[in-house]
Amino acid sequence: MSCKRLTLAAVGALVLAPLLAGCAQTYSPSMGQIDPAEFGEANRQTFAAMVIDPEPVYTDALTTSGAHAQQAIERYRTDRVKQPERIQTGGLTSGGGGGSGTSSGSGGN
Repeated sequence: MSCKRLTLAAVGALVLAPLLAGCAQTYSPSMGQIDPAEFGEANRQTFAAMVIDPEPVYTDALTTSGAHAQQAIERYRTDRVKQPERIQTGGLTSGGGGGSGTSSGSGGN
């Protein structure tokens, strides 16, 4: 293919691409008409799940201990924080499979 033909094909593709993009629509025969007001609903739901309820309602009385809070603060200040127990989440173990970018074969340079 000559350079001139290749250039004409590239220009033609650039001209036709926006025209084909204009054919996009918000209708699918299997889903029916899509309501534009519902666009972004997944994003709104995800955001709502991350927001803390500003006025939570609790059915049980909240129990707390000022003495326990004071002890926890003191442990934090003196760097004697209780370390959490290590628990096993599954019975299977797997190796880490990251490569280092080096070849392990013989016959190097």
